[in-house]
Order: sequence, then C-alpha cells, then structure tokens
Amino acid sequence: VRFAEAMGRSPSALAMKLVNFASLDPKITDTGRSGLPNAPRSTGRCGTRCTTIGAGSRSSQSRPPRRWARGTTTPGADEDADAATRTGEERAAQTTARVGQRFFRSTVLSAYDGRCCITGLAEPALLVASHIVPWSQDKENRVNPRNGLLLSSLHDKAFDAGIITIADDLTVRVSERRLRGADGFFASAIGAYDGRAIRLPHKFEPDRAFLRHHRERIFEAG
Repeated sequence: VRFAEAMGRSPSALAMKLVNFASLDPKITDTGRSGLPNAPRSTGRCGTRCTTIGAGSRSSQSRPPRRWARGTTTPGADEDADAATRTGEERAAQTTARVGQRFFRSTVLSAYDGRCCITGLAEPALLVASHIVPWSQDKENRVNPRNGLLLSSLHDKAFDAGIITIADDLTVRVSERRLRGADGFFASAIGAYDGRAIRLPHKFEPDRAFLRHHRERIFEAG
C-alpha cells in the first residue's frame, strides 16, 4: 500500500503489475507456472531490461529510486486497468452482508403464500421481499415483516424507484407521469394494475404508516 501510494497508483494496480512480471520470470515459467496472460507491452519491455541487467548488477543500484507524486499518473499507469477491462478479469471486493435478510425474506414469503401481492406470480426465483421503508432509512424495522411486500423483481424495482406505491386502502397506485408516457409493455405489465387491490397476506399486513412514508418520500405523485 505504501509503495502504491508513493507511485500514485492503487494497491490492486500495483499487485496486478507484479503478477504480470511473473509471466516473464524464468524461475516461474521454467516450472510450468505462468503469470497473468495478456500482459501489457510495457511489462515485457521492463521485464526484458531487468533480465538483461541482472539481479547482481550495480548499475541499477547506483541511482536513487524515482519517486512519483501522489495523485499523478506514471507512464503506462492505465495499461493494467485497460487490460483487465478488455479481458474481463475478476478482482476481490469488500461487501456488506445484510444480517437478518434471510429471515425477513422467508417470513414475507410465508405471509404471502409465495405469491407476488400485485401480480400473483409464484416463481420464487423471481420474487423479492421488498422493504416498504428502505433498509438504509429505518434500522429498527429492517426485519419487521410488516415493513415488507412480496413483489416480482419487476414490481420491486418499480416500487423502489417510486413508480408504483400502495395506498391506504391497499390498492396499487402508478405514477401519473409514467402512465402518460408509457409504452405497450409498461402499460400491460405495470399500468394495468393501477387501482387494483393487492393480495393480502394471511399475517403481517403491511403497516399503514410505512406505506404513507413510501408515498410521501419515494412515490412520484405527479
């Protein structure tokens, strides 16, 4: 991390460069191993130069190391990133898991008998236990099943985007603005449910206060 910062590059970019060098190291390739394929040309030129000089050469040790100001770009700094983009490489990333999400989903699925409360869809792979008040906005009700609706993937996205909402009488409301400019698919898949009652769960009916929050804070009323 310290070396990457001194060079003005990310730690992952520096790590990938080292893996690129591995593809040119005889001590590695002679054993049948290989480094990252499709290494940039600059890696090959640098590897050839390093091999020619040799590990015991004093010529390279007599010069002070070149430093790069933080935030600047070194020659060829973007080549590793470009190569990874072109070849579809994978990189490790830190993720955050929602503790309790599995419990929330199973409870909402059970309450609605495994069917989307708007369309009646019963394919589990296409169903989402959707939060009425978003997870990020109400920590105390993240796993409260009364803060949930069982929706198809399409209607879950529409609900989160504020395109649809649920009124106090538990009927679907679709944004008037979206309805005015709707194409055929939108009209049939979403617009057709405007004013229809949702399928009620046999337990954990959605809390009216949560629905009101969605209408006032997220739904596109106009």
